[in-house]
Amino acid sequence: MIRQSLKLRKTLTVLGIVSLFLLLFLILTRRNSGVHQRIEEEDIQKLDRDFNDLPKKDKLINMDMEDKMQQNSDNDGTKRELQEAKSRIDQLEKKIAILEGRVPQKYPEVKFLGYKERKRILVTGGAGFVGSHLVDVLMTQGHEVIVVDNFFTGRKRNVEHWFGHRNFEMIHHDIVNPLYVEADEIYHLASPASPPHYMQNPVKTIKTNTLGTINMLGLARRVGAKILIASTSEVYGDPMVHPQPESYWGHVNPIGPRACYDEGKRVAETLAYSYAKQEKVAVRVARIFNTYGPRMHVSDGRVVSNFIMQALQNLTITVYGNGKQTRSFCYVSDLVDGLLALMAANYTLPVNLGNPVENTIQEFAMIIKNQVPGCRSMVAKGAPVEDDPQRRRPDITVAKEHLHWEPKVSLQEGLQRTIDYFKEELSRTTFQNNQTYMNMKSQH
Repeated sequence: MIRQSLKLRKTLTVLGIVSLFLLLFLILTRRNSGVHQRIEEEDIQKLDRDFNDLPKKDKLINMDMEDKMQQNSDNDGTKRELQEAKSRIDQLEKKIAILEGRVPQKYPEVKFLGYKERKRILVTGGAGFVGSHLVDVLMTQGHEVIVVDNFFTGRKRNVEHWFGHRNFEMIHHDIVNPLYVEADEIYHLASPASPPHYMQNPVKTIKTNTLGTINMLGLARRVGAKILIASTSEVYGDPMVHPQPESYWGHVNPIGPRACYDEGKRVAETLAYSYAKQEKVAVRVARIFNTYGPRMHVSDGRVVSNFIMQALQNLTITVYGNGKQTRSFCYVSDLVDGLLALMAANYTLPVNLGNPVENTIQEFAMIIKNQVPGCRSMVAKGAPVEDDPQRRRPDITVAKEHLHWEPKVSLQEGLQRTIDYFKEELSRTTFQNNQTYMNMKSQH
């Protein structure tokens, strides 16, 4: 009995110990599961917070719009900056242009002449069409040149490339008044030469060709200078002889609208040879026929400038009269060569300087129309002009024989250079029709 009770007690003790271990195990297991649960809950809460922190769809759209607005704002700012930069560049370019105007410019190449070869040459009307081209040649030859001009038809722009050169001098002066300078040679070219210009103030034209010529001849006498008088083919008037030799006395209306120029030049020739005979002045007389080229006035009313301007602007090319009047056109560089040759020659009688190639005005209008690219102008006829010469062509036999001179530039080549010049003039400004062609009727 006692042994059985001892076995039972041991069994109960073992069961109690096992139960205690089971209880401890259960307690530990429950604690671990609670920890894991808490950990999972914390992870879930953290994920929720991270998700809530993520931008929602609407918020993403708003952010995209804000980015675009910012980009547009940046673009507007860039445009403003570019405009400001462009404005500053324009201002700087203007300032640079002003500064460049103060810097001594580079002149065309000039030949150096010693004091024995270098001449002091006076050119009246030196800022005009023909005179400025003559000045260019004399300057490049190395001579000292004095230009005298009242700018009635001359322009400073024609000679501004020589301003400041030590061999060049410009005098703003009207030769109707006496002039006191020193000179070895005088080229007397001063006078309006196109009909609208010399008809604008006929008394002034006569004074320039009479009083002005007297003053220049008197100056030549005082300083012992050789003088060349620029006469004109107009001394032949509406000629009855064709072509016109220097021996032809002319057919001029002394009271017509062109008489102020025609008779003024005839008197100038008379004065020149009177001074030559009485005062022993060395004179040369050039009878200049129709001349054309760059630096012509766009509104001088001559046939070349009228036709080219009308053709370039696709306006009607107006031929006054029946169009059968003839003219001979000499390029300006050829004329300048002739003037220089005449001054250097020992021949003292009048000499025709012009191109003997003759065209009718109608033919000439078509030549210019065909030479201007894209010209759509029509050629129309207008009322004839009073005292308009019907035929004009020089006999240049004397020039060939005594000056060894004749024109070299063809009509097509010369016209192309002149057309290019008039294109440049048109690009400078815009001409109204009534400004360009008002009172410009002439086939001079």
